[in-house]
Amino acid sequence: MFNIQQSSLSLIGLTSAVLTEAMDDFTAIREKERAKYIAVDEDALLSGLNADEIEQLTLELEELDPDNELLPPSMRQKDQTKKAPTGKLNRESLLQYLEDEAKLIDDVEDIVPYQAGVKRGAVYVESKSENQQPLRPPNLDPELEEALDNASEAELTDIAAILGMHTIMSTDQFYSSLKSTTIANKSGFSSVTKCELKSTPVNEPPNPTNVEETLQRIKDNDPDLTEVNLNNIKNIPIHTLQQYCEALKANSYVTSFSLVNTRSNDAVARAVGDMLNINRVLLVLNVESNFMSGDGIKSILESLEQNDVITHLKVDNQRSQFGNKVESDMVKYISQSTTLLKFGYNFRLPGPRELVSDHLLKNNDLKRKSRVDFNPSSVVTKTERRRKK
Repeated sequence: MFNIQQSSLSLIGLTSAVLTEAMDDFTAIREKERAKYIAVDEDALLSGLNADEIEQLTLELEELDPDNELLPPSMRQKDQTKKAPTGKLNRESLLQYLEDEAKLIDDVEDIVPYQAGVKRGAVYVESKSENQQPLRPPNLDPELEEALDNASEAELTDIAAILGMHTIMSTDQFYSSLKSTTIANKSGFSSVTKCELKSTPVNEPPNPTNVEETLQRIKDNDPDLTEVNLNNIKNIPIHTLQQYCEALKANSYVTSFSLVNTRSNDAVARAVGDMLNINRVLLVLNVESNFMSGDGIKSILESLEQNDVITHLKVDNQRSQFGNKVESDMVKYISQSTTLLKFGYNFRLPGPRELVSDHLLKNNDLKRKSRVDFNPSSVVTKTERRRKK
């Protein structure tokens, strides 16, 4: 036991001595290398370098950080530009230079040379899957199978509609098959789909107004004629409508004049405007659904500067759409009227729509106040007088 401990101690001492000697040798070598570099004369080395070597040494000593995106490009990449600037950019010369350089590059030769009419490469051949089984014929009753074989294409179309296969037929064929209990389709799947204009029957009876008789009654200033309705009478000549407007200038009893869907144009619109400049009896005017343009409508609205009687005016649904300029002019003319209470037109822009709505609301308030003041016995008037006291 004692011999083992003594051997271990001697081994540890030997190992320590070897390590100490190795460390001394490493220190000696390091000091020797350090002394060699300290003894180097830098000025003598730099004086022996040429210009290219000095430039390369400068590039190597630069502190660059190519991964830092916050630094400018000059601090992330070495400046290796040697060519002097050639001046301002000349686009034509640059394009010509690129074209010349492209012509100097040889084209890549095809492995298989091109020949007209000859296919290069493998030709695609559709492969048939071995696992794909053909569809088996359905197992139907003999009577049903015989009925389907003998059915016409129109009858098959009705059956498809009943089964809900609306994608293989037109909409008219589908709904006509569902509504009828018999074979409704006279054409099958292969028929050409035609566009059919659906016309709804007009329930209201035709206008019974006698155009010539009514015109004469207006000219005669008939006191029993207070409303003139020429709506939907499309065969009235333009000069006859102008005669109506001319006759209404001197009429004292007609309070409502309607020309809806009479094919009236700008000539009639100008006649209506001239009539409103003189007439002081007409309260309601309706010229909707006609062929009046923006100029024709403006000729009617210009009369609101002179007319201080009319309360209802409708000009919507004309054949031509009105733009921003026409709607702005509408606002200008309507704002000058103090009697207009309702204006029939659907404004496209929200600005003119709100201005006209506010002005018409103001006119309605003035009308309401005048009606209250005119009736001293009304409850509102008595309340106002009580508040004043």
